[in-house]
Amino acid sequence: MPLTWNDLTVSFTHIDRNKLVEDWKWLVGQSLPILVTSIGDAFLQNESGEIYWLIAGSAEFEKVAESYEEFKIKLQDNELLNEWFLVPLVLQLKEQGSVLERGKLYGFKRLPVLGGKYEPENFELTDIEIHFALSGQMNFLIKDLPDGTQVNFRVSE
Repeated sequence: MPLTWNDLTVSFTHIDRNKLVEDWKWLVGQSLPILVTSIGDAFLQNESGEIYWLIAGSAEFEKVAESYEEFKIKLQDNELLNEWFLVPLVLQLKEQGSVLERGKLYGFKRLPVLGGKYEPENFELTDIEIHFALSGQMNFLIKDLPDGTQVNFRVSE
């Protein structure tokens, strides 16, 4: 089953770019999203034009290109595409019948930083804004905890 660019990315033109990363400002500063992956990560550009990869599942923010032009060239590299867009995982999700809908992406049921796995069973269709808000808030709450700390979340009414 072949994958298309629309299987690997989601449109977020209906969302204000600032609002999309509002709960990530603590990590990304003033950088704004230019591309959102179907698996819930984003590529952001800062004021200097540099491109960063926001890995929402583990709150990593990694510089991947000096410019948008360099980023476009790197998108032609199959090895980087597999790493950045988790192509095998997206293929598995698609083969299992999980079809992207407008305004949604494949979001984590449990964030990897909280023990979730990068496997199809840990993903569900999730609203794009909700995904980035919740993952940003959760990662912010635990960012200063030592690795291995037991975390329990309570939902208040």
